[in-house]
Amino acid sequence: MDTLGLLWGVVVVSARTSEAAGGKLLLQRVRQQLSRWDVVWVDGGYEHRLELWAAEQCGLRVEVVKRSDQHGGWELLPKRWVSERTFAWLGRWRALNREYDYWPATTEFNIHLAMFHLMLRRLTVR
Repeated sequence: MDTLGLLWGVVVVSARTSEAAGGKLLLQRVRQQLSRWDVVWVDGGYEHRLELWAAEQCGLRVEVVKRSDQHGGWELLPKRWVSERTFAWLGRWRALNREYDYWPATTEFNIHLAMFHLMLRRLTVR
């Protein structure tokens, strides 16, 4: 998603797939749409696993947004709250909140459907 919380791509994989492998799949899927992007911010779980690959394959700079070691509890991280806010919006969609789907494509469809609903409400309510 971008800094506005708009969805650019979705990849749902099994739990045994690593974060870096899932990130590579996602970047491969949306590579053509990211021609104007310069930087991709990622979670600390992607550190040293995605930066070099993204620079070589996609021409993107990857920056890892991590918590500081000084704080022990919850901490507001710059840029990361955008994705957390979007995940909270998606969590209000019942098909994603109570999910028991077997096929990853069904989950991807539900994520797209929830984002379509959010975008339509943004366009029509105001």
